[in-house]
Amino acid sequence: MAQLGAVDLTLLVGGAAIRWHLGEKRLTEAVMGWKSHCPRVFPLPHPSWRNTAWLKRNPWFAAEVVPALRDRVKEVLNDPI
Repeated sequence: MAQLGAVDLTLLVGGAAIRWHLGEKRLTEAVMGWKSHCPRVFPLPHPSWRNTAWLKRNPWFAAEVVPALRDRVKEVLNDPI
């Protein structure tokens, strides 16, 4: 991550990316701690059909993380370089 330099937004998608970059062992705990990494980094579950059960067990993700991520993407895209 340090080699990326000044990147406005990094999405860590899935458990492997989260473990590699954050050292977090558990996906749910890493995603629940998203506020401690934002606004530059968002740990996210992999967008797979296999994660349907995870999404159903964790409705806070769609209620809290997704809107915050949408807002951050809008900020980054509207930011003049």
